[in-house]
Amino acid sequence: MANEVNGQEANAGSAANPESEVLLDVKNLKTYFHLASGTARAVDGVSFTLSRGETLGVVGESGSGKSMMAKSLIRLFEANARIEEGSIEFEGRDVLSFGKKELRDYRGRDIGMIFQDPMTSLDPVFKVGQQMTENLRIHRNMSKAEAREVAIAALRSVNIPNPEARFNSYPFELSGGMCQRVIIAMALCCNAKVILADEPTTALDVTVQAQVLHLLKELQRTNNIGLMIITHNLGVVWDVCDRAMVMYAGKVVEAADVKSLYAKPMHPYTWGLLDSMPSLSSERKADLSTIPGTPPDLRLTGKACNFANRCPYAQDICSKEVPELIEVEPGHLVACHRQTLDAHLERVKGGK
Repeated sequence: MANEVNGQEANAGSAANPESEVLLDVKNLKTYFHLASGTARAVDGVSFTLSRGETLGVVGESGSGKSMMAKSLIRLFEANARIEEGSIEFEGRDVLSFGKKELRDYRGRDIGMIFQDPMTSLDPVFKVGQQMTENLRIHRNMSKAEAREVAIAALRSVNIPNPEARFNSYPFELSGGMCQRVIIAMALCCNAKVILADEPTTALDVTVQAQVLHLLKELQRTNNIGLMIITHNLGVVWDVCDRAMVMYAGKVVEAADVKSLYAKPMHPYTWGLLDSMPSLSSERKADLSTIPGTPPDLRLTGKACNFANRCPYAQDICSKEVPELIEVEPGHLVACHRQTLDAHLERVKGGK
């Protein structure tokens, strides 16, 4: 990895093994919303790679650009949004140049997406089997009988009991956890090489969350796919991810392998996220720590550090210049004016 070169931001998600097969290569991705009141920079210069067999965690609070970044990878977003700059390559192919047929094949065959709410991700008026076999017949050119056999096998692989019966069920007849497993099975039965899981445990109880995350990790190992998990839960990142990428206001502010990020976080925003996690080891009741202030208006970003108005360590330069994402330590990238190769900002409880 290197510092920003020729206007391109440092790659925030390089695989731990440089010889592994890169599936997704994203450079300087910018996706903006064009509103009557101005332009909102939802994704503002994000770069990363995702390799076969790797799990990349993307973490940040609501509005940080995580979901919009994932939707940009499959070119699925609102009519007033547009990719303004950057490149997305899948196995060396330029995704932004795909026509309708190439894009349809890419979305269904090469890359699968698990959306946030399992209860609304399936069409309630069609049976589970109909929705699964339609994908298989389109993307794998199967007969109806072949598609049924593969779909039931996929349901069985995600530990759905009595898959033949569930194949003939409507989504509203299934629980939230069961619907989420169906969505995962749909992504897998087309032999997707990459799965984007956007808050895959939303609306699920704690026990089912753990089961779904364990299932995703096991399926990733079995099928050797590239897995991206988008979440606000740092516990999920620690449990299942190899690398982590922290986003704030459309930008990557820190990226490293998970162990390094937790052992030595370096961005003040990451410190705030980690402090916000409740601790089971606390000997007495204590108020949960929060990050003061509110996220910036995305129509006004791009001229300074987006976190400056909430950062207790901010200096004058922070409100005047955008910090570059640089490699401060081997494999550890940070976008902070006060974290450089020569001088590291030391974390001080309660302030500067």
